[in-house]
Parts: sequence; C-alpha cells; structure tokens
Amino acid sequence: MRRRPAPARGTGQESGVLGLGRQQGGDEDPGGTGSGAARKVVRALPAVLIAGGLAFDLLTPPSYTGSPFFSAAPLIAAPLSSLRVTVLTGVLASLAVVLLHLLNGTTWQVEALTELVTVMTVSGLAILTNRVVRRSGERLASARGIAEAAQRAVLPEPAERIAGLHVRARYEAAQADAFIGGDLYAVQDTPFGVRLAVGDVRGKGLGAVEAVAVVLGAFREAADTEPTLEGLAQRLERALTREGTRRDSLDSVEGFTTCVLGEIPADAQVLRLVNRGHPEPLLLHADGRLSVLAPAEPALPLGMGDLGRVWPDRAEEWPFPAGATLLLYTDGLTEARDAAGVFYDPAARLSGRVFPGPGELLGALSSDVRRHTGGGATDDMALLAVGRPGEGEPERRRTVPVVAP
Repeated sequence: MRRRPAPARGTGQESGVLGLGRQQGGDEDPGGTGSGAARKVVRALPAVLIAGGLAFDLLTPPSYTGSPFFSAAPLIAAPLSSLRVTVLTGVLASLAVVLLHLLNGTTWQVEALTELVTVMTVSGLAILTNRVVRRSGERLASARGIAEAAQRAVLPEPAERIAGLHVRARYEAAQADAFIGGDLYAVQDTPFGVRLAVGDVRGKGLGAVEAVAVVLGAFREAADTEPTLEGLAQRLERALTREGTRRDSLDSVEGFTTCVLGEIPADAQVLRLVNRGHPEPLLLHADGRLSVLAPAEPALPLGMGDLGRVWPDRAEEWPFPAGATLLLYTDGLTEARDAAGVFYDPAARLSGRVFPGPGELLGALSSDVRRHTGGGATDDMALLAVGRPGEGEPERRRTVPVVAP
C-alpha cells in the first residue's frame, strides 16, 4: 500500500460499513455471471472492497491508505453489474475517500486530492467499460436471435405426430452459441408414406449452411413427387451438382453430403432406406432388442457421383413393427470421445434399453453423450427418432436409463 503523509488532526467521527444491493428493474446484468451462490458472491465484491478499504484505513497507521481498494471496486463492478450499480459503486468509493480524509484532517493536501481524482477517474473508466460490455452483450443477443431464426427457417422442428408416427428431432452444436452447422434432418408426409432424411454436409461455416439449404430444399420438393427413394436420391445428387457449379461457396470438386433417406409406408409395417455413405441407423424394438440397419453394399455420399465407380441406388427394406423406434443420427454421435479417446458406441449403449417414446430416447441419449465426453463434444450432432405406436401397449412403458447404475 502507498504511504501518505501523517494527518494534522482527527475528528473522532465513526464510519459505517457500506453495502451494495442488487438493483431492481431498469438495467440488467450485462455480464451474464451465472446464477445462485456464485452470482451473489461476485456481485458482493465491490461492496466487500469498499468495506475492506475503510477497515484497512481505520485499523492501520495513518501513513497507509485503502485507496487501491476504492479504485478496484468500480472496476470489478463494471463488467459484472448494471450501469446503475457501477455508478453507485464509483460514487460510494469516492465518498469513502473524502470521508477518510475528513476524519484524518488531510482533505486539502495534495496526496488527498490525488487519491480522490484517481478514484473518480477509475470510476469514469469503469462506467465506460460497463457501456462497452453492455453493447457487446446486446450485439451477442441479437446474433443469437438471428441464429435461432435461421435455424428455425432451415431446420424447423417437425411435428410430434406425423401420419400416426411419433417424431422427435434434436440438433446440438459442438460450440456454445452456435445454433446451426452442416448437419440436417427432415420429415415429410407424402403420397408415398412418411419420408425422412438425415445428413451431414462436408465442411463448416456459411458454405455448409448453404449446402444444407440446397439439400433440404431439394428433398422437400422431390419427396412429394418422386415415386421411389432411388429417384429421390438422384434428385438430391443433381441438385448438389447443379448448385455446386453455380455457387463459389459450394465446393463442386470436394464437396459431398452423407445422407440416409427413409420411407415408411402407411399401409405396411416396413421401413425402406437408401444410405449414401452415412452412419447406419438403429432400430430399437419394444422388448429392448436393437438392430443395426447396415446397407448390403456401401455407396458414395451425395455429390460424389462423378468420382470412381458409380453404384446404382437400391432401397433396402426392413420390418418396422409396432412399438419400435427408428433412430437416425450424424457422425457427431459416433465420433464423440471420452478422456481416453474411446468413441461413443450408440448400439452398445442402447441395446437392451426401453424408452417411453422418441423424446425420452433423444433426451437420454444426449445426456449420455455429454457424460461420455465430459461436455467436450468436437462436432455437431443431429438426431431424429421415429416411433411406430404399439397396439394395446400402455400409455407409457417402463423406462430404463441408458447407462446402468
């Protein structure tokens, strides 16, 4: 602590402890410091510093000053509290300096004026910092709103019931505040049954989002008119190729999209799939059994039809009995790693488990992935679950956790 000159005289006055409460209404906390006990501790720091400065000044020899405490208080308040609290902190810190010098009789000494000017200057800078932080927070909130609107426009949430099927979808970004990337899903009721798609566009950023829009736009248009899944896959292939030659942001040479196209006819308990280089879907049966719906022959992703040997698309058919749930996902699920580098295996984790419906399945799966990775996912993840209601089954079946205790 910096020394100051000895006082000429004392006044014998006493000083009380200052406290700063949370401001109600008007300004809000721009810093987003969290909630609960941690937030209360952080917001109490300016008051603690002012009280500590007063106590230090009163309990130490006259040659020591608590001025650093008073300067630090508004600086701490600036990024963590509202403008009102920041201004109040600066005023109280300045008043504390004046009060102590009045008590010590050093009000008009050069050192006293210097301390007061220092605290007032720091308080002004703290107010400016608070305004900058607030404007940044407003811009971030605006960006979040735009991202959310873009996600709703490109990846709208499907209805929970489509043609008698239970449907739930979930998109989880690997990075905080990132709402949409290169993963996609779509579900549509068509004259040929319920058709669905889950895919993963190569790359990141705006180019990937544009490719997602191209694939989804082509799917929504062709799903109602193309009589076969094979024809639907070819329509998506042509759309990507066509747009790749028109847009610089879409890589016409190395760009591709892995995708699974599905069809669930209304008059039969079957499921048809065309898999273009995508992770195999899973079929969870009502009794806990699990089937991996792997294609008989691998195929190239969409957008790579001009490379190598061309495989003709062939839709494969599987039974889709009552009470079963189809799970489609992107490689953000299977490439999730734990601390030891072990990949997440959804087939092993879900085998033998039973869930009341698609929503509970996706919720449990997302929680399990977060536990597996410790919250450190490195890739976006799109999940789509479609359940066929079982005849005569209870409203809610027995729920078994994904991870056994």
